[in-house]
Amino acid sequence: MRRSKIFSLLLAVPFLFSACELIEPEDDNHSTFDRVYEDPYFAEGLLMRAYTYIPTNDYRYDEVATDDAVTNDEFSSYMRMATGEWSALYNPQDLWTNCNRSILYINEFLSVVEEVPFKWTDQEMNDLYIRRLKGEAYALRALFKYFLLKNHGGFATSGELLGTPIYNEFLTADADFSQPRPEFMEAVNSAYQDIEEALKYIPLDYGNAGSLDDLPPSFGEVTDVSTYNTVFGDFTQQRMSGRHTLAIKARLALLAASPAFNSSDDASRWEDAANFAADLLDDVGGPGGLDPKGHLFYLKAQVDDADITSGNKQDIGEILWRRPIYSNRTRESNNFPPSLYGDGDINPTQNFVDAFPMENGYPIDDANSGYDPENPYEGRDPRLSLYVVYNGSKLKGQTINTGVGAGDDGLDAVQNSTRTGYYLRKLLREDVNLNPSSTSNQKHFNTHIRYTEIFLTYAEAANEAWGPDGTGPNTYSAKDIIAAIRQRAGISQPDAYLAAMNSKEEMRQLIRNERRLELCFESFRFWDLRRWKEDLTVPAKGVRIEGGSFNYFTVEERSYDNSYMHYGPIPDKEIVKFNLVQNNGWN
Repeated sequence: MRRSKIFSLLLAVPFLFSACELIEPEDDNHSTFDRVYEDPYFAEGLLMRAYTYIPTNDYRYDEVATDDAVTNDEFSSYMRMATGEWSALYNPQDLWTNCNRSILYINEFLSVVEEVPFKWTDQEMNDLYIRRLKGEAYALRALFKYFLLKNHGGFATSGELLGTPIYNEFLTADADFSQPRPEFMEAVNSAYQDIEEALKYIPLDYGNAGSLDDLPPSFGEVTDVSTYNTVFGDFTQQRMSGRHTLAIKARLALLAASPAFNSSDDASRWEDAANFAADLLDDVGGPGGLDPKGHLFYLKAQVDDADITSGNKQDIGEILWRRPIYSNRTRESNNFPPSLYGDGDINPTQNFVDAFPMENGYPIDDANSGYDPENPYEGRDPRLSLYVVYNGSKLKGQTINTGVGAGDDGLDAVQNSTRTGYYLRKLLREDVNLNPSSTSNQKHFNTHIRYTEIFLTYAEAANEAWGPDGTGPNTYSAKDIIAAIRQRAGISQPDAYLAAMNSKEEMRQLIRNERRLELCFESFRFWDLRRWKEDLTVPAKGVRIEGGSFNYFTVEERSYDNSYMHYGPIPDKEIVKFNLVQNNGWN
């Protein structure tokens, strides 16, 4: 093997050259690619580079391109997209370059990983490093393939549903990159294959083992538990694990089953999505394993409890995969109301506020709800006050008034005041202080995947596969999942509205609404509307509160074309360079 030659060469170097020769620079002291065969950190850097391109490394706030929010940032690319500028030349949702670049790095890493001396003094540990890093690489490649399909898969003018080009080998600069777009399910299956390959190498979870008996069954060749812990132990948490990989599998299956990509209404795809999600949910106890505070994951108590650098090294139950904890005040600076020294950037819409039911679980337009249009925020689902600042809300102990003439926080009062009558509260910490005389930061983290998403994936897929009460091969139904989520939210029990859901169609709308509420402002709405083939042109509404009356108005129109914009474009430059087939309507 090449690495054996490298070991010999490294040992021989001091004897082959004089001291004078050793200090002479080679190649102008610049690293060449051969360094990856000598320096494991340099080699692993190829893989780490791919990690930096994961689209969920930060929140995108692309809800401002939907009916859930607008922004007062006049330079927002998502606002420009939503108001008529979306094209193959201008696409703020373009992930083509970053995802394919990541796949290039991953393929390059896979081409050399077997020859890198990660621990040349310990063959067992060296082999374990290779095993883990190969697993991570295949899992990451599947993740980027998923994002490419979600953002750029679509129908050609011929009517054929196409995926994105499949790159499974490292291509040098002089290679032919002009791979054709495969049929959509061929691209999906390529990602599935990467997932299955990844699961051969990595455990479900990383973490220190107490003894060899505690190791996963597939690690029977390990002879020293400390060796295993060095490679797969606590230090490795938050790298791509088997559990994360299974979550990507469930996401991919849900995409493939969704109306936009399942024109034949293949029921087996819904069954796959439900069963893949159940593989994860069974491990946490099904509906009973829903984290009671999971919908508050961004608040102080949850963030402190999530800190794996202290305590028992266990994350909170809600988090399946997240970014490391950091400390700043950027979210709050961007989104607090002006009276609290914020920019009031993201403004939830009246559409979004109306999606919250009453505390008794009935939608506000249901005769049984008890909704009072003269007192619209009373008796509502408790999640409304957790996620939205509305007129009369308390934030940092201060009453926020959003009506006309109510000061800087009032409707359109100043440049950074609300355009809709609402401010964002979700993801923000009230213990951040933006007052210039005494600013303070607080801890946050960004999520890649929450368990609530997996619960909702199961509910949606199970309902489509087996109806509201069906379980398939599992022990719980779509209705069981939604019951647990709504009970956690504070919907009064018994939940009569949910109990009355008997048809797949009724349950579908309820599940979609629960998904809208639970995953709000985490970059789901833009894609959910498209994969469901819902109307994209619903205008963003707001409320004008004046003299005690509530008047609702259109804040911003949505300029989409429902005939083709459920699918994003292939970048125009890629069409020109490689003669790729463009998605219908974007030519």
